[in-house]
Amino acid sequence: MADKKKKNMEEAADGKKLAALEARIEGLNEQLEEAGKKAEEAEKKASDIKADYLRLMAEFDTFRRRTAEEKLALVSSASADTIKGLLPILDDCEIALASLEKSTDSEAAKEGTQMIFTKLTSYLKGKGLERIEAKGADFDTELHEAVTTFPAPSEELKGKVIDVVQTGYTLGDKVLRYAKVVVGA
Repeated sequence: MADKKKKNMEEAADGKKLAALEARIEGLNEQLEEAGKKAEEAEKKASDIKADYLRLMAEFDTFRRRTAEEKLALVSSASADTIKGLLPILDDCEIALASLEKSTDSEAAKEGTQMIFTKLTSYLKGKGLERIEAKGADFDTELHEAVTTFPAPSEELKGKVIDVVQTGYTLGDKVLRYAKVVVGA
């Protein structure tokens, strides 16, 4: 009987162990199921993020192309406006040349040339072009390019611009062409 009791106790212990193992397996299955759900959610989230990324890249590509087209149109428009503004000056040049062929009067040639020059400079000033006044000014490397130095005729002309070889121009705050000058040494 003691053996039977012992055997029943062992079976009961084995049953408890088996029940504990089954409970543990069920817990692990639940964890596995939960991990699978989390993996599916992460996969869906990654898929959504990838779709958003591709959409954003497509929108950026469209923006870049549209901006390039608009810039090209703007440059083309600016060139056309500049040429349209110069057409009346071209007309005046044709009139002046025709007038010079017929006339022997040098005063008429001077007057016609002065008219063209005035019209051209006023048009360019209207677009923001400014002449760099250099003669007699202090030498400034931001505006002037020294072609040569020359012994200054007087002490106050040292370091100043004595002569202008080529006129310089600015457009707004930007130097388009530096004034080429002779500097007193």
